[in-house]
Amino acid sequence: MRSFKDIDDVEEWLELMDYSGFWYAIAPFDLDIMTKEHCDQQIRETNVSAAVVLNVMKNFARQELTEKLGLDHRMPTPWVKLATSH
Repeated sequence: MRSFKDIDDVEEWLELMDYSGFWYAIAPFDLDIMTKEHCDQQIRETNVSAAVVLNVMKNFARQELTEKLGLDHRMPTPWVKLATSH
């Protein structure tokens, strides 16, 4: 199972997933979100695209993983002015 240091890790991990890859990747985490079967049914029976459903589900997954794992946003890298020689 994948581990995460911060929310940004979760977002980066989810970002490039397609619909089927998303369901495969999140399975080990046992998230309390809508099931793939429910989402498949919504896509089949309503006028909602798989892309929209995937976007919503990624947000639900990010939120639950953040809460479950107690993650915060990544600390920004401090900006350091380098000394220049003249």
